Amino acid sequence: MTSRRRISVALVGLIALVVIGWFVRGYVDLDSGAATQQRAVPGAESGLPAKQLSTLPAEAGKTWQLIVKGGPFPYPGKDGSVFGNREGVLPDKTSGYYHEYTVPTPGSKDRGARRLVTGGQSELYYTSDHYDSFVVVDPAG
Repeated sequence: MTSRRRISVALVGLIALVVIGWFVRGYVDLDSGAATQQRAVPGAESGLPAKQLSTLPAEAGKTWQLIVKGGPFPYPGKDGSVFGNREGVLPDKTSGYYHEYTVPTPGSKDRGARRLVTGGQSELYYTSDHYDSFVVVDPAG
């Protein structure tokens, strides 16, 4: 093989490596970025599954907006009340750490089973089954 041909093959190989590296870097950055975002969500360290607020029922987003604004809430005697975590699904914290808010269920004649629960360190959790299970909520998503 002539030296000119070796240089050409080496150059093509180098270009191929750069292109492959660029694509791999993009995938690695996306994966690590998602992991960083996941860890940055308060409550994610609980081990509960995480969901973006936009993937929950629309009523959850409306309830979150009421929480951010400080109300008014549809059930003033209940919304904002202390959630005792008696089921033990959420991380164990002192009494008064968690507060619950109704997420209306269309067609329900009462408050329904859906709730948003806030924690003392900006955590946000959602339950659709009246505290049997929870997901960590990323309100930015």
